Order: sequence, then C-alpha cells, then structure tokens
Amino acid sequence: MAKLEQMLSQYRLPLGESVPLFAPLLSLSLPENRYTPLNVSPQRQRQMTLETIVAILLELAERQPVLLIVEDLHWTDPTTLELLGLLLDQTPTASLLVLLTCRPYFQPAWHHRSYFTEIPVNRLSRDQIERMVTHVAGGKRLPTAIVQQLVDKTDGVPLYVEEMTKVVLESGTLKDINGQYELVGSSPSLSIPATLQDSLMARLDRLVTAKGVAQYAAVIGRQFAYALLQAVAQVDASTLQRELERLVEAEIVYQRGLPPQASYTFKHALIQDAAYQSLLKSTRQQYHQRIAEVLETQFPETAEAQPELLAHHYTEAGRTEKAVHYWHQAAQRAVERSAHAEAISHFTTGLALLQTLPETLERLHQELNILVTLGSALMATKGYGEREVEHVFHRARELCHQVGDTPQVFRVLQGLWLCYVGRAEYQVARELGEQLFALAQRQQDAASLQSAHLTLGLTLCALGAFVPARTHLEQGIALYDPQHPGSLGRSGLQDGGVVCLCFGAQTLWYLGFPDQARLQSHQGLALAHHVAHPFSLAFALCFAALVHQLRHEVQAVQAQAEAAITLSCERDFALYVGFGTILRGWALAHQGQAQEGIAQLHQGLTAYRATGTEIGRPHYLALLAEAQGIRGQPAAGLTALTEALTLVDSSGERYYEPELHRLKGALLLQSSSENATEAETCFHHAIRIAQSQQAKSWELRAATSLARLWQQQGKRQEAHDLLAPIYGWFTEGFDTADLKDAKALLEELEEERS
Repeated sequence: MAKLEQMLSQYRLPLGESVPLFAPLLSLSLPENRYTPLNVSPQRQRQMTLETIVAILLELAERQPVLLIVEDLHWTDPTTLELLGLLLDQTPTASLLVLLTCRPYFQPAWHHRSYFTEIPVNRLSRDQIERMVTHVAGGKRLPTAIVQQLVDKTDGVPLYVEEMTKVVLESGTLKDINGQYELVGSSPSLSIPATLQDSLMARLDRLVTAKGVAQYAAVIGRQFAYALLQAVAQVDASTLQRELERLVEAEIVYQRGLPPQASYTFKHALIQDAAYQSLLKSTRQQYHQRIAEVLETQFPETAEAQPELLAHHYTEAGRTEKAVHYWHQAAQRAVERSAHAEAISHFTTGLALLQTLPETLERLHQELNILVTLGSALMATKGYGEREVEHVFHRARELCHQVGDTPQVFRVLQGLWLCYVGRAEYQVARELGEQLFALAQRQQDAASLQSAHLTLGLTLCALGAFVPARTHLEQGIALYDPQHPGSLGRSGLQDGGVVCLCFGAQTLWYLGFPDQARLQSHQGLALAHHVAHPFSLAFALCFAALVHQLRHEVQAVQAQAEAAITLSCERDFALYVGFGTILRGWALAHQGQAQEGIAQLHQGLTAYRATGTEIGRPHYLALLAEAQGIRGQPAAGLTALTEALTLVDSSGERYYEPELHRLKGALLLQSSSENATEAETCFHHAIRIAQSQQAKSWELRAATSLARLWQQQGKRQEAHDLLAPIYGWFTEGFDTADLKDAKALLEELEEERS
C-alpha cells in the first residue's frame, strides 16, 4: 500500500480517489482509517480506473517522450483493448509512441485512424538471418556451411533462428579460433532439430532439474509469481531460487524483482508451450488441480479478483463442477463491469462444460442461472432481436418448467419480451407484458412491478396507445429505486428508471407536451450518467437524440447521436451504433449534407437490422424518406414510405403512423402539383389517426400541412378553422419548429383574410 501511495503521489491525482481505484485492482485491502471507498457503481469505477491509467500515461508523456509496447495483441482481452482505444484517442496530441504487435488476422476497431501506421513484419531475408546469427554468436562469424543450414531450416522465423543458433553453439562441434567459429572435424553435417518445438525441448532437456521448475511454471501461465510457484512446486526456497536463476541465465524466462516478491515471464509463448506440452496429460491435470487449490486456500484475494484463473485451472484439471462454478462467477463479475464480451466468453465456456455433467436438478438450476445472464449479455452486444438471444431465453423458459417455480421466471419472461418487442412482434410482446404484470402483482415486489409497468408502457407506446402508455411509464418512474433498479438493471441491460424516463419523454411529445418531453429526456440522460452504466447511457443518448429529432432540433440530434456512436463503438453495442448512425444521417441531411446523410441513413439501417431488431423501422424509413425529399428525390422517398406503411400493417407498430401519411402527402406534392387531391387525402388520414391516438403533436403537424395546401388553393377560412383550434390547445413548446410554423401560417391566413 505504501508503494502504491508513493507511486500515485508522483502524479496530479487526488490520493483519496486514486488509491481506492487501484487498491482493489491490485488486490490490496483499503485502510479504512485513511480512505473512504468510492461511492460509485462498479461500472463507473471500472471506467474511472481506465481513465486514470490513461491520465498517468499522458502525464508521463508531458515530462518526457514515452514509448509504450504491447505485444501479442491477438491474445488481448476486450477491456485492455478498450483501454488502448481510450489512450490512442489522445496520441495525436501527446509525446507518445504506441507500438503494438499482433498476428495479421487481428484487426482492432481503431486500426484505420490516420495517425495509425501498419507495418507488416515479413520473414527474415538471408542477409538478416546471417546478421542475426552473428549477433547471437557474440559478433563472431560461423562457417558458411553452418549458416546455410540455419538459413534453410529456420525459414526466416526470428525465434527459430535464435534458438537454432544456440543449439549449434552448444553442440560442441564449433571452436573459437581468432574471433570466429570453425568446425571441429571435416564434416559440416550437424544434427539441427527439424522443428522449433524440437529445438526448444532440446534446450529444456539440457537444463535437467531446472526443466521441472519450467514445466510447473508453464502450467501456471506465461507470467508467474515466485510466491505462487513456491507454494505449488513443493521444493525448498534455495533449490527453487537456484533453478530459477538457471532458467533466467538460459533466457528461458525473464525476471523482475527479487524473491520472494519476484515475478517471471517466459521469453516467448512458444517456449512456455514447449515446456507445457512436454508433460504427460495426467501430470498436467495434477499440476492444474494443485495450482487451483493453492489459489483457493492460500491466495483468496486472487480467487476473488480473478475467478477466471481458477476456472481455467479447474477446467484443465478435469474438475468440471468447480470449473463451471468459477466460469459463472467470472462471467457475473464481467457483467457487473459491463465487460460483455468477456462475460459471453466465460458463460459459453461454462455452459459447454456443464453439458458434460449428468442431468440432475442442480445442473438444470445452474444452466438456468447461466442462460438468464448470458441472454442479457448477448442482447447488449448483438441486439434484442437476435435469434441466438431468443434461443437462450426459450431454453431458459423450458428449464423454468422443468425445475418448477423459480425466481428466474420473471427475468426469463422479460428476456423473451425484449426479443419479441425488439423484433416488432407486438402481439406476443403484449401478452408477455401482461404476464409479467400479473406475476409482479402476485409477487408484490416493487422492483418487478416497476419493470412490468415498463414493459407494458413501452409496448403500448409502440402500438400508438399513448395515453395508457404514459400511465404505465409514469407508474414505472414512481416505483423506481436507484438502489434496486428492477430486473433490467440487475440483468446488465438498461437501467429501468432510464428506460421509463426516455420512453416517457417520447410519449409526452406525441401527446403534445414538447417541453415536458425535453425535460424528461434530460432527466433520463442525467440518470444514465449517474448510474454509470454504459449500455443504459448508450440507450439514453440515442433516445435523447430521438426526442430532439421529434422537436426538430438538428444540431442537438447530431451531438447526442455522435456521443452514442462513440460510446457504442468502444463498447461493441452494435444496436446503438446503428441507431445513432440513423439519427446522425437525418441531422446531416437537414444541414445541407443530404447525400452524406442518406448514405449514413442506409448504413445505419443496415447495421440496425443486422442485430435482428425491427422495432422503430417505419420511423427510421420515414427519416430516410425525409432526407430523400431534401435531396430532391421524392420518388425514392415514396418508395421508403411504402415499405414503412407495409411494416405498420404487418406489425401493428403505429406510433409514427400519422407522420408516415403526412410525409407521403408532402412528397406527392413535391413530385407534382397534380397530386394535390391524393396529398389532401393523406393529410386527412394523418389527422384522423393522430386524433384517435390523442397524439396532439402529430395532429398539429398534419393540420399545418393540410392548412398550407388549402391556403395555396385559396381556402383560407377552412385552413384557419382547421389549424387554429389545435394550435390553441397547446400550452407549451412555442419555441419548437412545429408550433412556430403553425403560428406563422395562422398569421399569414389572418392577414390574407383581412
């Protein structure tokens, strides 16, 4: 702890905040008499930790240029990639060179940046091999015949060149004469191992007793601590240190620090692999079990902080029950930190192992628990409508029936509801919402009841039943407790309060309360920031942009959409990358960039649908039609609207239906003045639907379009009588585009009548 405090005090970091961040990361107990634990969510603590690491590196770069090297990026975990992404955002303005090595198939999300240079590293040429051989030989030249064999057999692989050269030097067939090596005897034929694996094993064999230490260390991993190796290897300290010194001297491992605080790293993953593969399978299993048991009993802080480590060792030891337990624990920790990619990997591994066990009631319960949380993680990364998600929750529902009444039933039904509402299958979604509501009422659990109100409110809003939707969403807001956010929040999906506020804001706009809608949208966004839950924040940013789109506040739409896209790209939230791109495209089209906006709308719609999500598609096709109208392509816009109206009829999603008909009328007029009669029919239809929904904002917009058409036809009195009552109904939102347009038109009509 003293070392940590000393290190952090070198930077412009408040120790009261930074020490509580790094102590848990390093499995250090926080001194209660000096530090107060951070009062933030696990997700926010994770984000703060990453941001602080970046801040430390940037401060170092202010003092002097910094070179940061990360090797073998293809084996890196998603969270480390996220950290690198945050850091790389800052590199253009910092004295920082980041050097990353990876295999060619690995392509990180940020590799296309202009300041990022890719350098393919090919196999060594003959000249490079010869220079490397001479370097390994201490600057002394080897006989030409030996060099030729090394060139032929190493195939230009640097590690192989190095290892083969050492084999030759240690073979006793060369003699140092006047600063260069010559063959002992006349035959140039040498017994050079045929493969790199053979070469590495030959070196390990020559180490005799140290080989056993290397093998045990290889089972621990590429990196290993002296303390753990000593605990599992069961040899005395002096013997262990002596053998480790031999491994260091032979450049099998690199050492950092001094025993007992020392840590070691195998020089190359292939060296570790050679040592590992040299053990019999039964011996490897014994070693893995010994390591796992020692970690459990002697290093409980490691077991708590890194359950995936124990899961790995128990898996390799063949202890399936223990392995499943720790894979599940590791996945849960990952979900709590919004590390969904790691969570899915851990859950999938645990499930695969679970299937190898006999089908007992306990196993079925374990499978159910894993599936429920796996479904949530899959939704976060792939979208609600993905068939894989539906399959997971259907299997979970089957298990609920098999194991009897279980607390998981509510979350399983809600997972299925999300699948169906995400795919715009509203009849099934509404039935599931009603089941959830009935179940929550029986349970008399406030958090479940809050979530049930949410499901019905969201479903009814999508169906265009705005008044009952508002009632359910307001009750959901009233029941929300940030300490118990409901099953959405517990499952790692959106926070229940955020969802109610954001959909409530949307509903308020439809019902004719644009200012209340904006206020509630801001409240939802503020809550998302407060709970520090990235998936909830991506959701809130998109829906804040959507409310601004309804209010026709173009720049605000673009700002919120771009923030959502940035966050979603970092977190691999494919659904909100697509959603945000759609909204950004609409904003660009309304700022004189119609061609780029249309391209973005198409791109966003494709990405959105790729997640299996259909909810809202008529709305987003309407945005495309709008942009095509701006571009002077009314025919293309009408085609998009035809598709949207077909979807409305097939799915029953009617929240944007009045605007679809109004836009159709507007584009018909843009195509030709001869379409006036058909356009008038569209406007009337839009008004009737809006009135049936009590959607005052849609009614105002459609009435304004019809009144303007009548004005052009000389029907000024009819236009005024149509528009004045609906405009007079409003009590707020007079600075919005819709109400300004309506007011301006009414003033024109009054002037013309006078």
